[in-house]
Amino acid sequence: MKQEGIERGLRPLVFGEVLYDSFPDGSVVLGGAPFNVAWHLQGFGLNPLFISRVGDDELGERIIAAMSEWGMDTRGVQRDPGHPTGRVVVSIRNNEPSFEIVPEQAYDFIAGEPLQALLRQERCSLAYHGSLIARHPPARAALDKVREAGLPLFVDVNLRDPWWRQEWLDDALDQARWAKLNEHELRMLSPSDAAADVKTQADELLRARDLEWLVVTRGGEGALVLADGEVVETTPGRVEGLVDTVGAGDAFSSVTILGLLRGWPLPALVQRAVDFAAAVCRMRGATGRDRDLYGNYMRKWTE
Repeated sequence: MKQEGIERGLRPLVFGEVLYDSFPDGSVVLGGAPFNVAWHLQGFGLNPLFISRVGDDELGERIIAAMSEWGMDTRGVQRDPGHPTGRVVVSIRNNEPSFEIVPEQAYDFIAGEPLQALLRQERCSLAYHGSLIARHPPARAALDKVREAGLPLFVDVNLRDPWWRQEWLDDALDQARWAKLNEHELRMLSPSDAAADVKTQADELLRARDLEWLVVTRGGEGALVLADGEVVETTPGRVEGLVDTVGAGDAFSSVTILGLLRGWPLPALVQRAVDFAAAVCRMRGATGRDRDLYGNYMRKWTE
């Protein structure tokens, strides 16, 4: 299944959490790694099918309204009468975010049964999900329904203690075609010696999991991508007007998916993903509403 081609004319499927990030300055911004990815993909014109669950509350209404205003398909977002819309408390120290993830949020209870009819109706190119969504049994069961659709899988590793287990991660990576993680997560998961360099660790994890691509984000040092025997590294320039780095990795993921579906050469894809991630660092949170941001990048990338 990992070697099958991508049907590039179809929409991507994005599965997982949507929530509100609460910042120390009192601001509240839409977030959640899968939602961030879906938001950017919509900005780039890919019309993703986003699957999640929100509470039957004011924040849930705000999410549905924001998605509708942005032009996103809301049919995959379930309403939960018994659990609240997701929230995360964000702390910033030395320009790096840390996250207090609240337990038993609506997205933990995504129901699998309603997805089956939707998945039968919609043809998609690939499916993206992160590792956090596996923390609660109902959402894990719903994720299995998505996997049963047989789409190529892009897995985004987010090791947020205490919300992950090795067996959940093994299950995800063994089914993935592409995977993304940061340098710290790579060092935790690589089968190679802890003293090995990043390239060696990435190569051994790629081989151990039989992945086609492995993406390693490295913060201010850029990114490393291993794909089809090719190794590409890039370093971003100085980010002028840095606000925070929340969602930078999700911005990178969205452009990676865009490049996969557009068939971009790997060096161009990696540089474009780094550039867009840097742009997201210049705004509060991960989901800006400047449509020109996306249009300007698309024009630049298609010239």
